[in-house]
Amino acid sequence: MNASAFYDVLVIGGGASGLAAAITAARAGKSVCIVERDVACGLKLLATGNGRCNLSNESIDPQRYNHPAFVESVMGPQPEQELMGFFSSLGIMTTSEEGRLYPRSLRAESVRDALLNVCDRLGITLICGANVASAHEASEGWVLQIDRPARALKAKRHDDRKSELRSLRKALADVPRKNEILQAHAVIIATGGSPTGIADTFRLPLTSLRPILCPVSATVVGDRAALKTLDGLRVRARLTLARNHSELWHEDGEVLFRTFGISGVAAFNLSRRIQRGDTILLDVFPDLSKDELLDTLNRRVELLASFSPRNPRWLDGMLAPQLSRVVCTAFEQCHPGSNDVIHLVSILKHFKLLVEGTAEERSAQVTRGGVSVESISTPSLRARSVVDAPLYVCGEALDIDADCGGFNLAWAWLSGIRAASSL
Repeated sequence: MNASAFYDVLVIGGGASGLAAAITAARAGKSVCIVERDVACGLKLLATGNGRCNLSNESIDPQRYNHPAFVESVMGPQPEQELMGFFSSLGIMTTSEEGRLYPRSLRAESVRDALLNVCDRLGITLICGANVASAHEASEGWVLQIDRPARALKAKRHDDRKSELRSLRKALADVPRKNEILQAHAVIIATGGSPTGIADTFRLPLTSLRPILCPVSATVVGDRAALKTLDGLRVRARLTLARNHSELWHEDGEVLFRTFGISGVAAFNLSRRIQRGDTILLDVFPDLSKDELLDTLNRRVELLASFSPRNPRWLDGMLAPQLSRVVCTAFEQCHPGSNDVIHLVSILKHFKLLVEGTAEERSAQVTRGGVSVESISTPSLRARSVVDAPLYVCGEALDIDADCGGFNLAWAWLSGIRAASSL
């Protein structure tokens, strides 16, 4: 086992939150080491915002998060300005799109490169491909045992980044490993959405984990075959979540029908809130009130003749053909023998799906759950259970999650900055 190295701060996890924490601590004159289990730091950033890296949002509302009071206490009164200053200090220029902040380059790798360049200039030590095997308190802080590659990873050069990463990860799986002791005055846990092992190592309480910000598995009420007909269709709609006959939440956005349910940003945000057995109400004319839609349909009757659910083409020009067929089927089931367009209004404004759960969870953007916020002091993010050795938790390792739109990355950056500023 190699002799120990001592650092002022040891950051476990080299994602957005860990990098923000490390940079903040190093700028305060502290010696910093990041221990990252993947082959390199900041790799998850490359997938955010469809490769464009949705850095943050122009309006960071704590109500977008699952623990708003906790988040507000940590973020402070001007999180947007604080983050813009942080990005500027990294040399990252930004642009906005419907309130979402992106790097001006619209390339996630430019954000990662900027972060790693600053880490290099500040002399931050990066240990990648490493796992924390154990940790215990000592007189000067913490002693950690890690296992890491015994030599530098070598992989074939590839023209594309994905192939190169696959090659590096294969090399990581095959390389001999060694144990090493690291000592640090303070530890910051920034492990992202899989904190189970680290939380156990540091004896921190965890809430249950589940993937969110993913598609929703659902069926059309009364027509289980409908989604096969609608598969691949995109519509602008308002999604409303109902439970026990009460409407809990709604959001407008593009909805993508899939054979298993629905996808799209609004559906992803819905996935944070659903329970099996909930009802989703789709309003496919969210820009029209019920009365306005009824007037539109009555004028259509005058122009085209009476509506009949047996003639889906009556809806041509209003709906995609496959949606027209499904709507007419629903009409016949709910109102057999009727041709009254007032019932059609009800279906178009309250098209019902029954929630079964989440879907495609392996591609979920965020994990719900993590280290319990009740065990963490605010605004410092210091763990309450450890008195003598400074221990902090930030980012997705905590039980904090938010809607799409840059809110989760905003939390990652700001919580990392706050933890490091509290040292």
